[in-house]
Amino acid sequence: MQFTIRAVRADDWPLVKELRLAALQDPVAPIAFLDTYDRSVAQPDSFWQGRTADAAEGRTVRQFIGEDGAGRWLGSVTVLVEPAGVQDYFGHTPEVAQTHVVGVFVRPEARGTGLAAALFEAALAWSWELSEPKVDRVRLYVHEDNARAQAMYAKAGFRRSGVAVDAAAGREFEYAIERG
Repeated sequence: MQFTIRAVRADDWPLVKELRLAALQDPVAPIAFLDTYDRSVAQPDSFWQGRTADAAEGRTVRQFIGEDGAGRWLGSVTVLVEPAGVQDYFGHTPEVAQTHVVGVFVRPEARGTGLAAALFEAALAWSWELSEPKVDRVRLYVHEDNARAQAMYAKAGFRRSGVAVDAAAGREFEYAIERG
């Protein structure tokens, strides 16, 4: 399967919305995402426009997508910048600047094609290229029962850090890659 990896553009918001709603209908969505289909489908277009514009700007967040030759979006990953000393979503305050990978999704027909690896490569490259702040690690969280995602993250080079948090859907393990 051929695909291209690129960052979203502000005018991509309808496709950002469509792919996110597809992700939230995946069978593992209740343990993979901190959001629901019902909550997201109710969001006005202005929400999706703002979300996409921020990710396109690439200052504090960047979203990468994989698309096929016909322009169909096959998967996505979003990277959030977490500066040192600023409290994160889970109430922790990182000592070093890091990025946080979220919203990982690959459509079922594109799984096993190398798309996830290519999306992670783009996310990591962007993270390491940041100069303000200079990122020392990239992390993500995965639900204890999401073995498919755990295997995918390990294959991409992420390792369990020993940190775990309790989220609404259960226990989440932190996986991270340190700057080499």
